[in-house]
Amino acid sequence: MPRSTRCEKCWSVGSQARAQTDPTAYADANGYIDVQALKCAALVGTWQGDADRLTTWYSGWYNGLAQKHFAHISRAKSGEHQVIVYCKAHPEMKVIQAIDVLLKNEK
Repeated sequence: MPRSTRCEKCWSVGSQARAQTDPTAYADANGYIDVQALKCAALVGTWQGDADRLTTWYSGWYNGLAQKHFAHISRAKSGEHQVIVYCKAHPEMKVIQAIDVLLKNEK
């Protein structure tokens, strides 16, 4: 069996590898991402480091809206991870909707 065929089969059997999309693909002409419109599919379809940065930004945004001025790092990391996991299960939702669901379930 030729090497290329062998590799293609390796990827198709039990692999969930997929191309990652740079977050700049969701930016407007000025480089800004509309965070209120960003879908979960975009969040989970990017590199892990970029997804982490985006969820950190959302965490800060929500804390600012709530006028909370302290950070609990381990709790924030856990919450950010929960958002990514929830978004993987609900790629059609907006990220802000996913966060809203998680915050309501937290109470």
